[in-house]
Order: sequence, then C-alpha cells, then structure tokens
Amino acid sequence: MNQHGTAPDDWWHKLYDDLLADPPTSRSATPDAPAGPATAPRGAAFLLAQIGAHAAARFAERVGELGLTPPDVGLLRMIAGQPGRSQRSLAEDLGVVPSRVVALIDGLEGKGLVERRRSAEDRRNHELHLTADGRRTLGAVSRKAAAHEDDLLAALDPAQRAHLHELLDRVAAEQGLTPGVHPGYRTPATSPRRRG
Repeated sequence: MNQHGTAPDDWWHKLYDDLLADPPTSRSATPDAPAGPATAPRGAAFLLAQIGAHAAARFAERVGELGLTPPDVGLLRMIAGQPGRSQRSLAEDLGVVPSRVVALIDGLEGKGLVERRRSAEDRRNHELHLTADGRRTLGAVSRKAAAHEDDLLAALDPAQRAHLHELLDRVAAEQGLTPGVHPGYRTPATSPRRRG
C-alpha cells in the first residue's frame, strides 16, 4: 500500500476511473466523505493501454536477453523485408528524421548485425543489409516473439486469437496507424500543451 491507501499498481485504475467517472455535479454532495473502494476502470481503451504496456515491457525483457531493444528488432525486421533499402527510406517509413535512423543503425552496425554498403546507383547513399549474424539474430527474435504472443494470449483459443487480431487490425486502420510500425520510434517535436 502507498500513502494514498492503494496498491502500487492500482493508481492506474484509480486515475482512469476518475477520468471516465460522471461529472462532479452528479457525485456525492459531501466532498469530505471517505472514498469508497476503487472500481475497475470502464472501457476498452484502458485495457488496450494496460495490456499494451505489459506486452511491451515483457517483449523488451525477452529481446533484451539477445542484447537488443524493441526499436532494434523493428529495424532488423524492416531491413530484412527490403534488403538494400536506404536509411532515408527507412526514416520515411518510420516517420522520423533521418538522423534518428542513423543513430539506431550505428548501434546495429556496431553489434555486427547490419552493414552499410555504398549504393551502386547513387554513391551518396548507403544500402542497408543484414549480416549473417543479423539474420541469425532475427531468427532468434522470431522464436522469442512467437513465445511472447503465446504467453500473452494463453487465455484465448486459436479462433479467439484470430478474431482479436482482426478487431485490432480494424481499430489500428481506422486510427490511421502505419501497419508494422511501432509509434515508439517517433518523438514529438513539441510537448503537448496542458490545458488549464
């Protein structure tokens, strides 16, 4: 329990419940009345955020065993899917500035997983390729990712998993999310302004 009388992980529930609660005018007229037990937050958005944060943390632990971060994994996958692509095209697909990709590729090159080759068509550009170690590492990542998904969705049978995937694809498409690109690559140019 913390100083607010809730378990450390319950503060998310309390915060989200407060955000979705009825407006203050419909609450109890006695502001000093003791708060009742926290109720579970309402809404799929909270569950998506909760499961997403849990899944991301667990995946980071798994790939961390291979000496990688989730952004490393995403780049390896994208390079494997289109060998010889440029750093600029990778930055465009990720929606980030090229210097961000250069820094990430520097790290992968330093680990011996990616190599830059001068483009035969434009000597100013570098083509990106996985090394043999990079291909082996990506195979190990695939096995960890499959185990991760099996663990995360253990409560669902195959038909339910397929249905969940279909629904989440539909939500992601409606929200305009780029398929296969994690939004964690992007960093906002400016912090959102607080209203108040």
